[in-house]
Amino acid sequence: MIQPKHMFRFQLASPLAALLLTTTVLIGIPGCSNTPDTPAAATTTPADSNQVANLSYQVLNVYPHDTTSYTEGLLMADGELYESTGYTEEVPYTRSLFGAVDLTSGRIRVKAELDKNKYFGEGIVFLKGKVYQLTYKTRIGFIYDAKTFKKLGEFSYPSEEGWGMTTDGTYLIMSDSTPDLHYLDPESHKLVRTVRVMENNTPVDQVNELEYIHGYIYANRYTKNYILKIDPASGRVVGRLDLSSLEQQARNKYPGSMEMNGIAYDSVADKVYITGKLWPDIYAIRFPH
Repeated sequence: MIQPKHMFRFQLASPLAALLLTTTVLIGIPGCSNTPDTPAAATTTPADSNQVANLSYQVLNVYPHDTTSYTEGLLMADGELYESTGYTEEVPYTRSLFGAVDLTSGRIRVKAELDKNKYFGEGIVFLKGKVYQLTYKTRIGFIYDAKTFKKLGEFSYPSEEGWGMTTDGTYLIMSDSTPDLHYLDPESHKLVRTVRVMENNTPVDQVNELEYIHGYIYANRYTKNYILKIDPASGRVVGRLDLSSLEQQARNKYPGSMEMNGIAYDSVADKVYITGKLWPDIYAIRFPH
């Protein structure tokens, strides 16, 4: 995308009570790990339903990623990891395309490419034998056959911009830089419903790349290095996954790395792939969802 504790006071009755309290608190704190040997901890349950749970994770594996890929979308389809990218003049070697990622090299086996002088490629999604692709500011989407990747047609959408895309198996769900997620009918491409993303009763803008996992929408937020877990029924953010340590690793390894963007769920292996724009690596992680 171009945008060119609460404190508690206790009076403990005995040293034993103090010991029990300390033990309870320590057990209740979830850990965050970036090593494959550490098991994923359970989701933190907030005492207040309006509070946001902190999610913990573990890194399962690290794969190479092409540092020329300006990542706009990431997803799993037919057992393969797919990535969509955009072209920006700020990084002239970037391209607007999508294809399957070779996890041994990080390179994309291109399935379709847009004219970079006309279109900035955005999120993609596979649904019912078709691939749908958004563009940034042209309000045009493209449709391809999911097997041959032959272009089948185009569609328009009501938003001024196209950002991320996912599906619940019935509808196309897209983001557009605003706090709103839009559900589109995949056949008519008409707007079916809009859900506003809210965190602690405040609208959340810049919602970007999307992934639908077990009844929840997980979303990157543009320029931020965390993933939001969103209840699609209410739009409420119910969880947050802080991946800033992975972003720092990416920048340390390749200083040209930009913000995190890209979430792909492998339902067979129960793991999630994440990466970022121009990152040198793709991380396979696991977290409670």
